[in-house]
Amino acid sequence: MAARIEQLITVDELDLMPDDGNRYEVIEGELFMSRAPDFIHQAIIMTIGHLISLYLDKNPIGILATGPGIIFSRFNGVIPDLVFVTHETRRKILSGGKLKAAPELVVEIISPGAENRRRDRVAKRSLYGKYGVKEYWIVDPKTRSVEVYHLKDKLLVLAAKLKDRDKLTSSVLPGFSCKVKDIFADVD
Repeated sequence: MAARIEQLITVDELDLMPDDGNRYEVIEGELFMSRAPDFIHQAIIMTIGHLISLYLDKNPIGILATGPGIIFSRFNGVIPDLVFVTHETRRKILSGGKLKAAPELVVEIISPGAENRRRDRVAKRSLYGKYGVKEYWIVDPKTRSVEVYHLKDKLLVLAAKLKDRDKLTSSVLPGFSCKVKDIFADVD
């Protein structure tokens, strides 16, 4: 019996997806769909965005964006929750309103459900490492924790797992720090 060959989905095919309020991404040709994020998810994005924006006001080294499209290849297009890119990198990788290569920092807030956890912890972490994202934060509202991954040899390796009173710092935002509990303060 011949092996069944699955059709890979391309980034171009994402434009054919219905405009139904869901988010569609393709990772290594596999289609991922997630529902619109909930209030807590969005509140955490806003809080992290605010904290990083305060840092960028004093250290104007780049730009922070929420939910930008990143096209890594024909079979890899994603919509991270937050992205930081330096001015220099942005000039090189921004084309047609989309990032066409790795930004310095990607932040994902995990939504409820096993599929969302698998996508952010496994599929996206692997993808971001493969294409050169320097730092990746996984923010987990359920455990009130932040995992920080650093790029080493095209792999994102766990550098720190932070909780409540721990301080979050960043290798791509020199001098940035905040307490992890501050990220979750508005969702208590």
